Amino acid sequence: MAVINRIGEFEPELRAWRRHLHTIPELDFDLFDTAAFVAARLREIGVDEIHEGIAKTGIVALIRGRAAGPVVGLRADMDALPIEEAVDRPWKSARPGRMHACGHDGHTAILLGAARYLAETRNFAGTVALIFQPSEEMSGGGRVMVEEGIMERFGIGRVYGLHNEPGRRFGEVGLRPGPLLAAVDDFRVRLTGRGGHAAYPQACLDPVPAALGIGQALMTIPARRADPLAEIVVSLTVLKAGEALNVIPEVAELGGTVRTLDEGVRAMAKAAVEEIVAATAAGFGVQAALDYRLGYPVLVNDAAEAAFCAGVASGVVGEAMVVPDRRPEMGAEDFAYMLQARPGAYVFLGTGDGAGLHHPSYDYNDEATPIGASYFARLVEAALPLGR
Repeated sequence: MAVINRIGEFEPELRAWRRHLHTIPELDFDLFDTAAFVAARLREIGVDEIHEGIAKTGIVALIRGRAAGPVVGLRADMDALPIEEAVDRPWKSARPGRMHACGHDGHTAILLGAARYLAETRNFAGTVALIFQPSEEMSGGGRVMVEEGIMERFGIGRVYGLHNEPGRRFGEVGLRPGPLLAAVDDFRVRLTGRGGHAAYPQACLDPVPAALGIGQALMTIPARRADPLAEIVVSLTVLKAGEALNVIPEVAELGGTVRTLDEGVRAMAKAAVEEIVAATAAGFGVQAALDYRLGYPVLVNDAAEAAFCAGVASGVVGEAMVVPDRRPEMGAEDFAYMLQARPGAYVFLGTGDGAGLHHPSYDYNDEATPIGASYFARLVEAALPLGR
């Protein structure tokens, strides 16, 4: 692998930074300690500008190259998850019920590593905008940063991101043109009938059969409503009603998630859920209240940018370690909002064996940081070459 030598030299410092971040996980937009640590490191690195307080605790920092030119954005997410860490490590989370179970501490270290190298060398014509984003996991900080105008404010013309991927061979870079990650929508249904004694169902309007009927019907959306070749997942994840064995409950609730890779399929699924809930509830004589919430959109890589990123990655990890046409996945990512605003691409970086993302035993593989930082640095140098 062609990891940049200078980045390799300060890898121990990046490792220490990442492990410190792992001890102070924060959630959603409330990343005050994390953002303060990142801003302090950026000042030490010597970036040209630091803009704090974007989307509450987000940061955009600028590094100018040796000549004028366009602006390229590099993004890292910084937030953690509400999970209790299961493994006792020297850098274990010091905050009960919170941990970096998705490697955003590693993503932050990667971007800081690229920033340090780029600030030292400045072998590019233009400006790099370093985007440190809050709330990827919970509330869509990427959307908020876009809505607060970072693309226009900083003149960002292209934008790039990455995510670590445990379970993939170490150092592999995977991506694809077009849809890579799914849109995610959630639904909750509250069914209200008339409760009473379970021995006298004729005196009640039981919401439980209606809930069961809706749940079964929802499972037919991928099988009978969508094209068999369309990628769609409908998962019922919540179903609850009553507690006493001799009481017909007044209320039943159910909910779940819908994942799609096409906006037309996404609209069809929403309409189908609405139809199924209304018709089934009416058939059982109960009242239904549906809360259907559109979440992150499909993450779509620009075709030309995906090819560009694959070429840059080949120069870092070798052509044999790049998968330019990997299958899309049904997970979701709010970097999709940035790719709606500007052309760019998102890649996965394999980190080898280990617990999966969002698992309480997960830990980011620090050996991947120099690779990710080298990839980001080479992206900037290739996108903004000197001597145009």
